[in-house]
Amino acid sequence: MEILNIEGAEDTPKIILDRTNGIFEISGRSLPEDSAEFYKPVLEWLKSYSGKSNDSTDFVFKLEYFNTASSKLILDVLSSLESIGGTTIQWYHHEDDEDMQEAGQEFSELVEIPFEFKTY
Repeated sequence: MEILNIEGAEDTPKIILDRTNGIFEISGRSLPEDSAEFYKPVLEWLKSYSGKSNDSTDFVFKLEYFNTASSKLILDVLSSLESIGGTTIQWYHHEDDEDMQEAGQEFSELVEIPFEFKTY
């Protein structure tokens, strides 16, 4: 599988999806003008990956901020991960960012995937 590597910018997160090296990460700020279009290649990559996934998938979210439109697409990403066995979500947040911690907890209640909450 091709590696999906999207460089982050001021309004878009850095995304690395690398099956071979076991790196699955979305980090930074997510405020793209068109969230659906921005996350489309991620959802397509995950759909392809679900057919030939690794035994375990540790998916890292290390977001500083995301807007409402992005939250829907993040939920879509999480929902697509539900069909991939052995997936764990590593939800990182700044130790003093209660909003991001709460957002992760809310997402964890909406999908059937184990979440691990970590601070940095």
